[in-house]
Amino acid sequence: MNKPYTAVPSFAGATFKAARAALALAAVLALHPAHAADASNGKVLADSHNCAACHGPGLNKPVSPEYPKLAGQHADYIYWALRQYQMGTGNPHLGRNNPIMQAQVQSLSQNDMKDLAAYIQSLKGDLVNKK
Repeated sequence: MNKPYTAVPSFAGATFKAARAALALAAVLALHPAHAADASNGKVLADSHNCAACHGPGLNKPVSPEYPKLAGQHADYIYWALRQYQMGTGNPHLGRNNPIMQAQVQSLSQNDMKDLAAYIQSLKGDLVNKK
């Protein structure tokens, strides 16, 4: 006599797929360790890219009101702004279209941008956090 077929509940299959996806993600992260941002390398990059030419001394006194003060800005904001300049106008929802900044960031790796962001965040500036 044959045993009756019992279907596996659909949530079990979904759970298995989620577990496989989590395992795959863990493997990818293990192969690519996180980059700890290096503010000292960020200073070297800021100097070599001449950021002060527009953003002023200490990146806190822009040469023109149209350029932002950067000193003290949150590193995650700076990183994503740089990435958006690098992406350019190919995607209007993601890219920023300032041609000067786009030219400045094209040669930067993502780790370079994280280093720059860490350096900029470490600077004392006039930015005020409102609560």
